[in-house]
Amino acid sequence: MPKLQNIQRDSKEQDLCIYPHYITENINGDICTSDYNKGAVVVSISGQYRFSYTGQGSGLRPIGICTDVLGHILVCDDVSRTVHLLDQDGGFLSVILSKQGIKNPLGLCVDNENNLFVGQYVTNTVTVYKHLK
Repeated sequence: MPKLQNIQRDSKEQDLCIYPHYITENINGDICTSDYNKGAVVVSISGQYRFSYTGQGSGLRPIGICTDVLGHILVCDDVSRTVHLLDQDGGFLSVILSKQGIKNPLGLCVDNENNLFVGQYVTNTVTVYKHLK
């Protein structure tokens, strides 16, 4: 398979990612990467840095990441053990799942029927939620 491109640096010539853990694409064509060691969701388009999301004050350790049909970015946070919902430009919208509903979210997936699948590594379960109506 031929290599097309390396995506390595942001607009300040800093490493775009330190530990790119999970990668997905949203409806904009953005490449969304969860970087656990950098503590950020890093988003680029056509190989160019677009933005980073670093959480809501207490730090972020993003693990699983996915997107939905509206371009929202959903990301598991290993620090707060929650799922953050971001808009397509990286703006924080809400915490959609919290410690009361899940334990240790690790992986995320949204299917064609807008069901959100959440893999949890302490309970070894996958729980399904209705994400969008």
